[in-house]
Amino acid sequence: METLNTILLTRMTRFHLTELVELYRRAGSATTVIEHHKDIREILPDASTHLVNALKDIDELRKRAEEELTYDEKHNILPICMNDERYPQRLRECPDAPLLLYQLGNADLNNRRIINIIGTRHCTPYGQDLIRSFVRELKTLCPNVLIFSGLAYGVDIHAHRAALENGLDTVGVLAHGLDDIYPRGHRDTALEMIKHGGLLTEYMTHTQPVARNFVQRNRIVAGCSDATILIESAAKGGGLITCSIARSYGREIFAFPGAIGAEYSEGCNNLIRDNGAALITSATDFVKAMGWNEDLILEQAQQKGIERNCFPELSAEEDTIVKTLSKNNDLQINLLSTQANIPISQLSGLLFSLEMKGVIRTMAGGCYHLIV
Repeated sequence: METLNTILLTRMTRFHLTELVELYRRAGSATTVIEHHKDIREILPDASTHLVNALKDIDELRKRAEEELTYDEKHNILPICMNDERYPQRLRECPDAPLLLYQLGNADLNNRRIINIIGTRHCTPYGQDLIRSFVRELKTLCPNVLIFSGLAYGVDIHAHRAALENGLDTVGVLAHGLDDIYPRGHRDTALEMIKHGGLLTEYMTHTQPVARNFVQRNRIVAGCSDATILIESAAKGGGLITCSIARSYGREIFAFPGAIGAEYSEGCNNLIRDNGAALITSATDFVKAMGWNEDLILEQAQQKGIERNCFPELSAEEDTIVKTLSKNNDLQINLLSTQANIPISQLSGLLFSLEMKGVIRTMAGGCYHLIV
């Protein structure tokens, strides 16, 4: 019922998404919204008149929502509501996150490390070489990283194919429904991705890939990731829009430089010049900048059986936090407080101390990750 009600809410496409998201967050579920659809201002007192009136007539949209759910069940498409634990936690923190995502494939959208690789649709041989070498090296340094992109021409499709060639899962975020693949020429790659990653969209079936949808889908690419990697871009382009969105979400942005005067390096060079992205020339640069190399060193140490007493001495409270995270890693502070039985007012200082000791680190979405 919650899934059907969430699909029903997403049919209200003429309203600004942030208002629907705010209503959903306050209500706690789409079902609660539907139950109060005739007195919605009890939940959201400042709801717009348009929203109030539309919700009164929302049952008129139910038939299409039911058809969508039937199609999804028949074709192994998984609708993921915002309050579902499978929903991308990084994306959920964004103010304009979709209420619902449709997933086809087996990717863990809350994978420990997620990046996106984006850029021009006119990827040059230089850009293609960068993608191949970056992904190949990244596989060695971070064997389980998940790579997002948009399945478009140019950098996107080369990123997906490089991931598959190197045994990395990859997810394509689409600007249309999952009943079709656009561009058609990428169908074979998309089918392979379903077995090694997947396809993701916020759009129902029968949704056409119109221009505005591509801009909208960029926020999902940015929001699901820890970092954005810009390979090539003209002075203006969709890749720069994605970088801007990622910056607004507080995510890391990296760009490869190119030759001065090269048309499809101009956007990267300008972004680096204006401090909008960190310059990288390899996956090693990227991994060091993200601090992931420290995680890997400690992971390797654990695999070799190094005991905890090799690490900094911890207080009793700090040790409780470490034991809690070792059982259930990547927790937000409210969940960590509950599971460790430590008040948030006290927990904040302890977490800062553990971070300074190199025992934990803060991840996207405000989660705390145990690295020793």
